[in-house]
Amino acid sequence: MTTPPYDHFEGKTVVDHLKEARARGAMASAEIHGTEMPGHHAAAADATKETTLALLIVFAISAHFFKEPKTLVILVLFSCGWLIWKTGRSALLGWARMERLHRVIEEERWEIEHHRQQEREELTELYRAKGLQGKLLEEVIDVLMADDNRLLTVMLEEELGLTLEAYEHPLKQASGAALGTFCSASLLLGAYFVSPMFGIPLMAGCLLIFATALAAKLERNRPLYAIVWNLALALLASGAVYFIGQLIIDG
Repeated sequence: MTTPPYDHFEGKTVVDHLKEARARGAMASAEIHGTEMPGHHAAAADATKETTLALLIVFAISAHFFKEPKTLVILVLFSCGWLIWKTGRSALLGWARMERLHRVIEEERWEIEHHRQQEREELTELYRAKGLQGKLLEEVIDVLMADDNRLLTVMLEEELGLTLEAYEHPLKQASGAALGTFCSASLLLGAYFVSPMFGIPLMAGCLLIFATALAAKLERNRPLYAIVWNLALALLASGAVYFIGQLIIDG
């Protein structure tokens, strides 16, 4: 019994195969384990927003059960645990993302080594779509196919849509998350020390505006809408916790 020949395109056209490969590349670079954005600046903004909301909710809950200095102790202890969690989570997300990228790179390297003709067809289709034709197209393909390392880079960028220079080391991303968590927690605790009743809500609003504006700039979104929605959600979440607690205790 003979083994059927390997079908690199799995019965699809080259164009359909390229669309599927682009989707695979998008999945490999996505943050599928969480919503945290890649990059240390984005990680810092994300950590700032989450830390602010978390401490705001803890403050709303503590207001029903504890008075000074117990509330401050609870906020400090929570902040310590939260700092460890956010830093570790950011690093783990970064490592998981990097592992997916490495797996995709090795798969593409294997295809280049074992199925060069199919890779040439894909490359030809990609550059034909860019407007190259005839002899110029053949010359470009020949140059790219002559160097495996350059071919790998081109296929990762053109076929899968990956830009390797855009991905930071997980530890650098974790440092951004740690800095965002530490700074926001310190500012919130300082605000509470100055004004136990109004310090945290007021500082939380300022931090959410700053972190949301930074995240919107990095994502090239409209900052005003992002700020309004983030403030509204934070107010809804913390307000719901406070008033539900009040109904339970007083009711």
